[in-house]
Amino acid sequence: MRSYYVYMMTNRSGTLYTGVTNNLERRMWDHRRGQAVFTRKYWLVKLIYYEVADDAYAAISREKQIKGWTRAKKLALIKHQNRAMKDLAPQLFGWRAGQFSVARRASE
Repeated sequence: MRSYYVYMMTNRSGTLYTGVTNNLERRMWDHRRGQAVFTRKYWLVKLIYYEVADDAYAAISREKQIKGWTRAKKLALIKHQNRAMKDLAPQLFGWRAGQFSVARRASE
């Protein structure tokens, strides 16, 4: 059975991004390499929350629900699982902390 993930990322300034995927490690790799427009623009490289759903419909519904919440409610959800708001990817995937950073465009 395939798993689906709803996740949230942030950056140094605290911008929040919520997404959904069927392969969390690959999606984090994409974000950290700058292959996703919004995360490249805002340098969102820190995975701070994720949850697993059994089917795509449930994951997409949950993503939409979370996206409709206030910032305060999102932060409460994140801090319930990850009080320090540390990057979960290194421990989850065996990556070194700071191993990836978003690639800057040549014009920057």
